[in-house]
Amino acid sequence: MEYRKVGEAYLVRMDPGEEILEQLERFARQEQIRLAAVQALGAVKEFTVGVFKTDEKKYYANHFSGSFEIVSLTGTIDTMGGDFYCHLHMSAGDDQGRVFGGHLNRAVISATCEMVVTLLPGTVDRVRSEDIGLNLWKF
Repeated sequence: MEYRKVGEAYLVRMDPGEEILEQLERFARQEQIRLAAVQALGAVKEFTVGVFKTDEKKYYANHFSGSFEIVSLTGTIDTMGGDFYCHLHMSAGDDQGRVFGGHLNRAVISATCEMVVTLLPGTVDRVRSEDIGLNLWKF
């Protein structure tokens, strides 16, 4: 992973074999990022995304392996209990044009991931909502 700051944003390039969530956390901790918007594209060789069933308050994961282009990767960096937290969703397409996506649990880069991390002023912490079953922004 390499990155460069440009204005109020960072351009981050992740390389083959790197896992997106691990690298994003490493980067955010190094740069002491507390609140930011994330968007990216690239290519992955395996990924796991989840879908939250609200009636069960439970995530169901789907795992994919092969050649996939990241169609969209978007989300936020913020905090929970004052510590690093990120919430990302990703969609990726296969060689047949089928797209799969959901809450990002894991993704391993096959070629590259080009990410823009836009810094936002302030902080927003998260708190667990037992009613919903998710970690929500606490204002």
